[in-house]
Amino acid sequence: MNVIRYSKAFKMHCVQEVEAGTACAYEVQRKYKVKGTATIMRWVRRFGSGKYGKVIRVERAGEVNVASQLRSELRRVKEVLADTYMELALEKAFLVVACERMDQTVEGFKKSTVAGHAPGGPKQPGIKSDLAL
Repeated sequence: MNVIRYSKAFKMHCVQEVEAGTACAYEVQRKYKVKGTATIMRWVRRFGSGKYGKVIRVERAGEVNVASQLRSELRRVKEVLADTYMELALEKAFLVVACERMDQTVEGFKKSTVAGHAPGGPKQPGIKSDLAL
């Protein structure tokens, strides 16, 4: 497949013809034997004055409200996530301080709680320790 490259001057000339109104994009395409049905219009959008080919989005009032609601929801979710990260950081810091007071490492505390009893507390099931975290 042969790829045809057009110079910028040629593209600008085609765009000027379309924008001047002397010919439509299809006529310019046929006149200069340009391949591709949308090529000329792509050049007009890229190199033109903006008179043709610009996409304008029109939103109804309800659509605008939905977008602002989604933005505020996203902001709220980000705040909740930040609060959750802060709580997690505080809990980790509390765990470190509690383990230091009990003369135990954090890893040792985690292993002992997985085994089913609180470190430094009674080993009998059903009896609660006063060191509740």
